[in-house]
Amino acid sequence: MDWMAWTTLTAAFFGAIAAALVGMTIWELRSPCVERRGFLPITTSRGDRLFIGLLGSAYLHLLVIGVTDWSIWIASVISLVWLLLVMRWG
Repeated sequence: MDWMAWTTLTAAFFGAIAAALVGMTIWELRSPCVERRGFLPITTSRGDRLFIGLLGSAYLHLLVIGVTDWSIWIASVISLVWLLLVMRWG
């Protein structure tokens, strides 16, 4: 049986996602969020913005990989900026 080969980078990525979810859960328990409107066309909570930011980051990675010959690190920086923008002003 072949198992998925986890690289250090892959484990770090999923570990960061898990840490973000745990952190958001603790933050929500300590300080319940009030839904608000930002530049996104819907009213969102912190969890909604995290989900939208992560989903958008995945699509940005696919776009950079599929359309350009840029480094994956450039895609990662662009995706991180997108995530931070959505979390702060989304």
